[in-house]
Amino acid sequence: MAIRVERHPTHAGVRHDHVLLITIDRPEARNSCDLYHFRDLAAAWRELRYDDELWVGIVTGVPGNFMSGADLKTYIPQVTELIEKINAGDVAEIDGCRLDDGTRAVLRDVKIYKPIIAAIDGPCVAGGMEMLGGIDIRIATPRATFGVMEPKRGLFAGGGTTARLPRQLSFPAAMEFLLTAEAFPASRALELGLLNEVVAEEELMDRAFEWARRITANAPLAVQATKESVIRGLSTTLAEAYGIEAELSKAVFATADAKEGPLAFKEKRAPNWTGT
Repeated sequence: MAIRVERHPTHAGVRHDHVLLITIDRPEARNSCDLYHFRDLAAAWRELRYDDELWVGIVTGVPGNFMSGADLKTYIPQVTELIEKINAGDVAEIDGCRLDDGTRAVLRDVKIYKPIIAAIDGPCVAGGMEMLGGIDIRIATPRATFGVMEPKRGLFAGGGTTARLPRQLSFPAAMEFLLTAEAFPASRALELGLLNEVVAEEELMDRAFEWARRITANAPLAVQATKESVIRGLSTTLAEAYGIEAELSKAVFATADAKEGPLAFKEKRAPNWTGT
């Protein structure tokens, strides 16, 4: 199965509760996806979004690979067939695949306010870069590469990159990626602010799970509200962003966890978060 999903995974002998691990496993095609893989990846993101037991997601690829977008040899014919059937009024989907699975798989306009971590080893280009724009914490190895490659093929990065990248990096850095359509090494991506850190290949998953542990140590609803405030606030005016912040603050202070946190501090113990 090219998209592997593991709930509460065990890594280095330690079970990581509240974590969903998504692994893209298609090295024979450089971890590119056809319509069926996009369908499964979109389903994995839905699981993270709607399962209250899951607080953090980690997405990675098999060693030496991360995600290189659509498999142009198979994806375009599949989408063409699906469009023809939809236009003929026959079906809205094929084998559970919908036309928007590709954009949902790369997190374009998908409202997931749970933190997502990317562990990148190998090419993160085209659709991989699109997906990266919807990911919060980015860790890479020295052999990772990054690029908005679509213009080299006469194509357009329509999965969110042209909208998100200039909001996440400085304007010159974003335009360097977008206009050259070149592959950048991890060191340059880190320098331009695309990544949180670059680590040795053998340390990649250790660091990803360490980031997950640091995040899941916090109250999940407070963390999710914080991310929601940031994401929603970035797309509006500062005055409206303050209103969003006030709305979410009120909701968080009404939770059971908001009572548990100060009580645990008073009693000098670790908090017992319930996500309520």
